[in-house]
Amino acid sequence: MSTTAEAVKDRDPAAMSHREILEAMTGLLAALFTALLSTTIVATALPTIIGDLKGSQTAYAWVITTALLANAATTPIWGKLADLFNKKLLVQSAIVIFVIGSVIAGFAHTVPLLLVARVIQGVGMGGLTALVVAIIGSIVSPRERGRYSGYMGATMAVSMSGGPILGGVIVDSPLGWRWCFFVCVPLAVIALFLLQRTLRLPTERKTGGSIDWLGATLLTAGVSVLLIWVSFAGKAGYYDWFSRESALYVGAGLLLLAATVWVERRAESPIVPLPIVLEKTTGLAIIASIAVGVGMFGATTFLGQYFQTARGYSPTAAGVLTIPLVAGMLIASVTSGQLITRFGKWKRFVVFGGVLLVIGFGLLSTIDHATDLWLVGAYITVIGLGVGMTMQNLVLAVQNTVSVQNIGAASSNVAFFRTFGGAIGVSVLGSILAGRVGELSAEGFAALGIPAGSSNGGTLDLKSLPAPVLEIVRAAYGDATGRIFLVAAVACVIALIATMLLPNKPLRTTIDIDPALDPMQPGTTPRTGNTVDDTPRERVLQH
Repeated sequence: MSTTAEAVKDRDPAAMSHREILEAMTGLLAALFTALLSTTIVATALPTIIGDLKGSQTAYAWVITTALLANAATTPIWGKLADLFNKKLLVQSAIVIFVIGSVIAGFAHTVPLLLVARVIQGVGMGGLTALVVAIIGSIVSPRERGRYSGYMGATMAVSMSGGPILGGVIVDSPLGWRWCFFVCVPLAVIALFLLQRTLRLPTERKTGGSIDWLGATLLTAGVSVLLIWVSFAGKAGYYDWFSRESALYVGAGLLLLAATVWVERRAESPIVPLPIVLEKTTGLAIIASIAVGVGMFGATTFLGQYFQTARGYSPTAAGVLTIPLVAGMLIASVTSGQLITRFGKWKRFVVFGGVLLVIGFGLLSTIDHATDLWLVGAYITVIGLGVGMTMQNLVLAVQNTVSVQNIGAASSNVAFFRTFGGAIGVSVLGSILAGRVGELSAEGFAALGIPAGSSNGGTLDLKSLPAPVLEIVRAAYGDATGRIFLVAAVACVIALIATMLLPNKPLRTTIDIDPALDPMQPGTTPRTGNTVDDTPRERVLQH
């Protein structure tokens, strides 16, 4: 047990030792690894999957978007359930749901059925996203949490580096792309076994709580309508950005979100607690997380397509080429987590991470179909470093401001908005990419005297294209990719501004805080200035 962990144990005899925490985290990280591995495997295999199922660029984006949307929509619900019920049983249930979705996806023979399976997978991933962070937050003090967030970041980096390679190998093997989904089943069984053996949590069910199903339904509906709008608008879609159809979609989406706010202000147990969202630290962290989600999910989704569709590499080679991205995430998340635990300083890391994201996506916006691969690798390494420094540390900053009883709601809401940003980002970037590819392809076809036709974003079944057409399509995808990363760079400028405005509050060394300092407690005014570690007002969680 480390010296810092011993100090925490001395202050709180009921606190868990470093060894006990690591044992508890074994199953949690195994479950998180399984879910993330599935996501990264799909990212590499997706060009082959959509080509085999005769899907379009719009379908490509929606295979990712549906999972992200289901993930985002259910994350606050899982977080609220974590504050009410047994977290261990909940995380096991999330794994089972995820496995069911994976099996259905493996047997899917049409794009609509695949989308349904991805929704089910997203529900399970939403549970894992919310519960893993909430459980860690309920057993580790914020000052010590940096180290364990680093472990979680390392797990994410390993899954994100191994997933694309494993997915490429599976697609290129006789097994075929369907085993990209089936391979997660035995891994999930192992995770369930480890959770049953290693995770022991003192549980105390709250009484009088409930789930705000109306708020959750309105929120999901509002987000879904806006995603449908951005997916099918533009030159490659079914209507223009400025049209009657767009006005109807935007109006309906904003009306549903306004109704969500109205319901949440009056709900006994709101799914998105407004006192948390409106608290300065949490609000700014949410803004930054949305922008980080746009960049992170956009990069992981479209880089694989760039390497395969634009550059002509095999799925296995495309997986290898994404390693610099996850290597940067691994180095930054582990290093920043250790340094935060050692020195108690966190803001400098999230601000510097925001700077790296802006620089990285700015550089990546210059790529085309002929850019040297070593340059692309250098650019995505910078992005990986930025993501590793910001993603988990933004959650840490929020957890530092709420009591342990509300850590599930606080953590899940930050994760919700990050995933929501990712869903919006993938949908918007996919729409922009489809439109730009259509323009560049039409120009190339016109130069050869070939009628461009209408493809609604273009087919990804490249094997069926004649050589001259294939060359034009590859060049179009390569040259169009830079534009979507320029949009991501603009989003990351917003993240950088938000991180710079975050209050630089010292991290607590105790697990819980005084209810008077908790923004979730009615009738209280949370402090906005710095708090002092170990003051008498702070109390320790009694298990």
